[in-house]
Amino acid sequence: MPEANASLQLSIIIPLLNEAESLPALLDDLGRQEGIPFEVILVDGGSVDGTADRAAKLSAESPFPCRVLQSAKGRGRQLNAGAAAARGDLFLFLHADSTFADPQALQQGVAALAAAREARGHTRVAGHFALRFARSSDEPSFAYAFYQAKARLDRPECTHGDQGFLLHRDFFAAVGPFDETLPLLEDTRLAESIRREGEWLLLPAEIATSARRFESEGLYERQALNAVIMNFAALKWQPFFDNAPGIYRSQNRTAPLRLSPFLRMFQALTLRMPWRQRLCLWYDTGTYVAPHIWQLAFVWDLRRAWRRGLPLEGCPTPILDACDRWSPLLTRYPHGRLAAALLVWFWYRFTLVAEARRICCRDIPLC
Repeated sequence: MPEANASLQLSIIIPLLNEAESLPALLDDLGRQEGIPFEVILVDGGSVDGTADRAAKLSAESPFPCRVLQSAKGRGRQLNAGAAAARGDLFLFLHADSTFADPQALQQGVAALAAAREARGHTRVAGHFALRFARSSDEPSFAYAFYQAKARLDRPECTHGDQGFLLHRDFFAAVGPFDETLPLLEDTRLAESIRREGEWLLLPAEIATSARRFESEGLYERQALNAVIMNFAALKWQPFFDNAPGIYRSQNRTAPLRLSPFLRMFQALTLRMPWRQRLCLWYDTGTYVAPHIWQLAFVWDLRRAWRRGLPLEGCPTPILDACDRWSPLLTRYPHGRLAAALLVWFWYRFTLVAEARRICCRDIPLC
């Protein structure tokens, strides 16, 4: 990693993969940021839509220092390659489909992080921006509002790369690099490493991240699959990751995501396992899921605020507060883990049956 440049405060590192269409808007947006000197490092991971050529052209015309790097495919590898070439004191890891409406967003974020570091007397603080989804519709959506509110919480597995990660290069050297062993979850793993070794700070600016993937695949379906992925990653159950990419590639990216192929794959894999091993896998799933029961309480609190027309950010959460007090009595003991495993099993069976019925009704109108 090169030495920091004294005149360059911030390095913005952006991994690219087939982002030729979104790249001009991204760089235009960054060009409107005020009050802070920064460089942009674009790291292409093998795009086939002309992203690299377009990035090279746009970087030559940009009003700020901008470099284009090539790396092996994989967001973790791309982010690490960008960090290795960065010259700023601070790193901002940013998604290519993220934008800032406020031209002072970066300056405000950097100032807030500096104040937090000074108050604590160390650099083991990282910041993330308040997430807001950039949707194609202006219709109010409780589901999107819930995930926006959840992303602002300082709780395990609530901090992800679409919120932007801002941290000092020394802290990144201590908690990094990004995990390159899996093609996904590199951001979540770094976020949890930061949570263990330091702390997270919610920065006083919003970041808008495109909802295009959720809108094409379905918000519920994508978030449910993300939860399944997080579970098996926590359990280190490699058979899922060995087989899932082929299933995902076989689905139309512009059509709703179907969960049943992933669940049927899980069913086929577990049927080959001895029954004791299957039970252990389900119990381990319950062990992972049980501490997340707070999300149900959080939904309840937000739903009450939503119905009253109150803003969800910072609304009272009495049910969540009660859950935090009492849930350890359930989640840390076997009966609570078994109950969580049973709930997940019912969801798994219900989803298989429900998707089968939807397919049947689509293909056979009289069924």
